[in-house]
Amino acid sequence: MNKFLLVAAISLLALSACSQEDETAQPEESTNQTETQDSDAQDETGDSATVSLASHDFFESFTGKIDHIHGLGYVGDQDATFFAAHDGLKVYENGTWLKTNRENNDYMGFNATDDGFYSSGHPGTDSKLPNPIGIMKSVDYGQTLQSLGFEVEVDFHLMAVGYNNHQIFAMSPHKNSVMKADAFYVSEDDGANWKEVSANGLKGELIGLAVHPTDKNILAAAAEDGIYMSRNQGETFELLTTGTQGTSVYFTGDSLLYGEYDGQPSFVIRNLTDDKEEEITLPEMEEDAVMYAAINPKNEHEITFVSFNNDIYQTTDHGESWKLLAKSGKLQ
Repeated sequence: MNKFLLVAAISLLALSACSQEDETAQPEESTNQTETQDSDAQDETGDSATVSLASHDFFESFTGKIDHIHGLGYVGDQDATFFAAHDGLKVYENGTWLKTNRENNDYMGFNATDDGFYSSGHPGTDSKLPNPIGIMKSVDYGQTLQSLGFEVEVDFHLMAVGYNNHQIFAMSPHKNSVMKADAFYVSEDDGANWKEVSANGLKGELIGLAVHPTDKNILAAAAEDGIYMSRNQGETFELLTTGTQGTSVYFTGDSLLYGEYDGQPSFVIRNLTDDKEEEITLPEMEEDAVMYAAINPKNEHEITFVSFNNDIYQTTDHGESWKLLAKSGKLQ
């Protein structure tokens, strides 16, 4: 294993260990502290897709540094990029950085959807959520969160949610009230019911998961030995790449966008119909790779990614040029 792969593996194990310590830190927390919301809740304007976040009273200007990013995406079809950090959500909108001014939770397993986001993690110092938070859903940018289960039980690092179909695909790091340890499960009804899937063929240390936005059968995983894909809801997986480490996976309606590393990083779009691949030119990167990535659902040429070294880049011309938004987490 080369230096980069070794560092990545150690970082993953360290995060898991930290999570386990946090989960046992506050056993007295009760699930009745969870603040919930109605499933059809909206922001103050009643239209989360058009509101200007800069003028929203849940957000304020942000300068400084973003640490420990555990996901990114375009929440609620908003034309803005949300980043899940250890101290709440950070947002890049129209060249301006914003942060949430309350419910600044340590979000992990973060997934943006067409009406909001799903996440796991731990409560922030200003939150009354249980620790860990299990799986939570929000349709108002995180002002309020609806519990989908596993409070005080699990912090899901490996969790994916379909952007439009909202199917959840997750693996628990340990046995809980519903799941076996290190087994894979899907839920099509916001966690009311879970089905174990075999995940035959999927192996190695996993880095990321993805669910197709509309087709519940199509799933993907980034692992230490490559990129995997399933077309039967996770019962079996096929290895798509060889000789490289998979670093990230993300679906659009007709494509799989994935990152990999073989001494040099690469970023590839694979057509789901004919399996043709196009490599997207990356900015200059040294011993680094794409860790999280997302495409703006309103503009397929806009792609944002976070690297393992905590650099943030965005392109609005499909990789012809890249803008550095943050260097080692420090905003540019």
